[in-house]
Amino acid sequence: MTLALIGINHKTAPIELRERIAISREDLPETTRALAAVPGVAECMIVSTCNRVEIVAALEGQTADLPGFLHRQFGLDPALLAPHIYQHHDQDAVRHLFRVAASLDSMVVGEPQILGQVKEAFTVARASGTVGAHLEHLLQSAFAAAKRVRTETEIGSNSVSIASVAVELARKIFGSLNGRTVFLVGAGKMSELAARHLVQQGAGAILVTNRTQERARQLAEPFKGRVIPFEQLYEAASEADIVISSTGAPHPIFRREHCQAFMHRRRNRPMFFIDIAVPRDVDPAVNQLEGIFVYDIDDLQAVAASHMAERSRQAGDAEALIAAEVARFHERQRTVNVAPVIVALQHQAEEIRQTELRRMHAKLGTLSAEQAAAVEALTRGIVNKFLHPHMQALKQAARENDSARVEALCDSWSLPAAAEKQDEAKPARGETCSATEPGSQGARMDETSAVGGK
Repeated sequence: MTLALIGINHKTAPIELRERIAISREDLPETTRALAAVPGVAECMIVSTCNRVEIVAALEGQTADLPGFLHRQFGLDPALLAPHIYQHHDQDAVRHLFRVAASLDSMVVGEPQILGQVKEAFTVARASGTVGAHLEHLLQSAFAAAKRVRTETEIGSNSVSIASVAVELARKIFGSLNGRTVFLVGAGKMSELAARHLVQQGAGAILVTNRTQERARQLAEPFKGRVIPFEQLYEAASEADIVISSTGAPHPIFRREHCQAFMHRRRNRPMFFIDIAVPRDVDPAVNQLEGIFVYDIDDLQAVAASHMAERSRQAGDAEALIAAEVARFHERQRTVNVAPVIVALQHQAEEIRQTELRRMHAKLGTLSAEQAAAVEALTRGIVNKFLHPHMQALKQAARENDSARVEALCDSWSLPAAAEKQDEAKPARGETCSATEPGSQGARMDETSAVGGK
């Protein structure tokens, strides 16, 4: 099984391209299932945010054409997309995913939203039936690594986000936000964070609109904001000095003719748009109008860069922690890969134990319940103690990635090689690896567990 990760992000592609392959929350399940249908894809998930679209897939058999999936799914010329795609495999893919989850690959290093977005993508993939044992193990390890970064380093201190950077930019443009009217278009997490920062900076009236009016009310209530019905979006927008727009609309909702009308009603008083949506909510042509200033998510990188220097030491500590977690993941993965061999050896020992028990019972006749239990415990204890050093040797060879030693141990026990046993015992999508077989008492994996043990 090969792990592959491909994608584009804010470092490799401009927003004009990113918005063409952005996947809405509503479309993500269907797109994930379409990816799972690509030949060679055994398990998969897709992370789609304002700054990245990434495919994570476990591949088997033939190499899957993941770039081709992006070309076909979004109707893009391969020559247009190819220069902006990055691809990682196996250990490099694990390292990249761990860094993404820990917010070390974000536009604003240390921002807390990306971990929740990766978790949401994983939840969608699970619900879509595209996650099996390999991605389950990978993502749970990524979440654990991200948690360590948040709790053991200062990377998340004075937490920043795209929303907070946007508000900081607004403050620099206007000098002060005191008394400024702010219009939040879209009531998602970004808008909520923006509202929180705006209130802290002394903003005046806050207007909120959303296609779902109840969601707008929930956002506006804590900030004593005013809810604007979405149908009145254009009538109310001219009241705002600052418009922060973050909707899931597939096309711009603010066009040149709208903003010309806003300026006429405002008698040419300046108006500031912060567009943190991908695809963009504000047509880039609006920026050509006098008195209107538009900043999209790529424009925020200049402000975000100032935070990078402040966090360089913390980022270094976090990178070292991620490197250790990646090494730990691969050590555990190698141990998991020999689990089927351990199971086979335990089954072999159990068959011998059961055969000897039958021979013994034929000679001794009927035993009392207490005697039978004592014999059962005695023989099982002998087998476990005999197997223990062999299990430890096999797991140690796996941790050291010593495939020759693993094969030698298998040969000495007349067992198939680890890779062959792994293929035979591979769980179906959605199952988890189990080191025991139902009804086989001697196949217990407690202290001789394929993954655990000392």
